Amino acid sequence: MLLSRDQAHYLFGVMRLGVGDSLALFNGSDGEWRAQVAAAGRRDGLLKAQERTRPQQDPPDLWLLFAPIKKARTDFVVEKAAEMGAARILPVQTAFTNSERIRRDRLQAHAIEAAEQCGGTFVPEVAELRKLDAVLADWPAGRQLIFCDETTVGARQTLRDAPSAQGWAILIGPEGGFSATERDRLLALPFVSRISLGPRILRADTAAVAAMTLWQSLLGDW
Repeated sequence: MLLSRDQAHYLFGVMRLGVGDSLALFNGSDGEWRAQVAAAGRRDGLLKAQERTRPQQDPPDLWLLFAPIKKARTDFVVEKAAEMGAARILPVQTAFTNSERIRRDRLQAHAIEAAEQCGGTFVPEVAELRKLDAVLADWPAGRQLIFCDETTVGARQTLRDAPSAQGWAILIGPEGGFSATERDRLLALPFVSRISLGPRILRADTAAVAAMTLWQSLLGDW
C-alpha cells in the first residue's frame, strides 16, 4: 500500500514508526490486516499487508440525518455516529438550521479517525449537505425514517410496532426544532415513524447519540 503525504506524516512523523514496524490496516471492505512498514519517507511510504487478523464487520443499514450545528458539536455527532454503527451520515438543511455549509472532507476525516480509534473496519460515508425537502423527495423505497419529535411521547413501542424495513434512518432536527411545515410534511409521509426521546428537550448532539442508542438496542446489532 502506497501512503499519501498526510498518512506518511502521521505514521512516521507523529507515531514515529519506522521500517520493519507493524501496524493494523483496514480499507472498509476486507477486514483488518497486519502490515509492516516496508519504506518510510517524509512525503510517502510503503506498507506491506501480511495477514488478515479480523474479518470485515459492517454496521446495520442505518443512516443518520442531522442538521449541522456549531462546529465542535457537528464534529461530535459525526464521530459518535461512526463509533455507534451508522452506515451513512447525511447532513440536512432545515428551516432552522444554524449552519448553511459544511466541510464534507473534514467531517469524513473525523469519521475515519473515529473508526480507527474504536477498532472498526468500516467507515460511514459523510454526504454533502442537502435541503431536507430534497432528501425526502428522493427517499429510497423500503427505508423507514425515524422522526425524533420533541412534541410527542413514547419510543420503544413505536419502534417495535414500526413496519418491517429494508433499511432505517434517524432524523435529528436543529437546535430550534422543526418548523410546523416540516413537521406536517414528515407526519404525512408513509415511511416515517415518530418517536420521543424522553420528557426533557435534548441538545441536538445528545439527541443523535440517544436515538442511535435506542435504535441499536431494539433493532440493531447490540
